[in-house]
Amino acid sequence: MSTEPRILPFEDIEWVDESKNPDAPAELIAKAKEMGAGRKHVARGEGGFWCQYTTMPAGYHVPPHSHDQNELLIVVSGGCEVWPDGADGPSAQLGPKDSVILAANHKYSFTCGPDGMEFFVLRPGDAAASFNAS
Repeated sequence: MSTEPRILPFEDIEWVDESKNPDAPAELIAKAKEMGAGRKHVARGEGGFWCQYTTMPAGYHVPPHSHDQNELLIVVSGGCEVWPDGADGPSAQLGPKDSVILAANHKYSFTCGPDGMEFFVLRPGDAAASFNAS
């Protein structure tokens, strides 16, 4: 691992082409693209960090899913209603500067509020998502 500082200008980071992810539901990818949702990989292991930036429009719903890595989701702007226990449990509101910590393989879902949502996700490693019903 390099000990040299690394500057990561946001504008130089490319948006992820979600259609190249064979594990993501095609309907979800199409809807995200149509509505203007996007994601950038800010760090992919540099310095031991895995970080992504995501922007989603108002009302965008991410169905119950999990990741194979622990994660810290930090809202930058806008907000969402989050179901940290999947679709069946109680929900909570997240706004700017709020965060939620989710354990690996823990199902959750969320719906962006009227202002949409911009957020960062930090993980200890590269993560795969699972949208399986089980």
